[in-house]
Amino acid sequence: MPAPHGYIERLAELAASGVPFASVTLVYAVGSVPADAGSKMLVTAAGLDFGTVGGGRVEAKAIAEAQLLLREPGGSSPRPFLREWNLQRDVGMTCGGVVKLFVELYNHDPWQIALFGAGHVASAMIHCLLPLPCRITCIDSRADWLAKLPDDPRLSKVCTDNSPAEVAALPENAFVLCMTMGHRTDRPILEEIFRQGRQFPYLGVIGSAAKRAVLQRELRAAGISQEQAESFHCPIGLPIGGNLPSEIAISVVAQLLQQRDVLAR
Repeated sequence: MPAPHGYIERLAELAASGVPFASVTLVYAVGSVPADAGSKMLVTAAGLDFGTVGGGRVEAKAIAEAQLLLREPGGSSPRPFLREWNLQRDVGMTCGGVVKLFVELYNHDPWQIALFGAGHVASAMIHCLLPLPCRITCIDSRADWLAKLPDDPRLSKVCTDNSPAEVAALPENAFVLCMTMGHRTDRPILEEIFRQGRQFPYLGVIGSAAKRAVLQRELRAAGISQEQAESFHCPIGLPIGGNLPSEIAISVVAQLLQQRDVLAR
């Protein structure tokens, strides 16, 4: 049975929007069952979004299970899986059939990345990151620099003259990078992170070892503990490439991927 008309288009729309959802496909049907193999539906946290796998109790059970999975936190999306149900025993129907449903989750607990700064390296990083399964927030005071960034539903652009005030809204699992115009604008963001007691899985500041030493000294003078003042990456990125913004961006994204995968083990 071919995919229902509009299914692929709606799946692409949901995938691009960043909304968590599940695709459920009836891949096996034997006996008295409510739909043919190949029937498909898309489910969001709000319920059935598109399509059908036959309606009735089978569909209601599949929707409820998909919604439960979408609500579960986790570091990465569960792998696709099969559910096999005997309609009489497992679903409570009088039918004697058996179905197998293939469930895939999309946009489930995506990798969160927050960039303070929309300059050349941040822009190059965003172009590297957007093909990956992640959600990016870019924060800067310069509307013209933010406007140069690509328009993508997985990229949020925040224009503000008070970047430290945005720290409170960052999710706990965000990878955070300070890439503003210099240490004078990076330091207040770091200070706010530490004063709030935030502990992100990755916290980095673009710059040299000399910049790191200045930041640490100023943070300690502001009352930040030595342990906190030493808890950020600077310089950032793997020791590869040169000083072109695109090469720096690749080295930093590679380090972020490395850290993400270490945490996922």
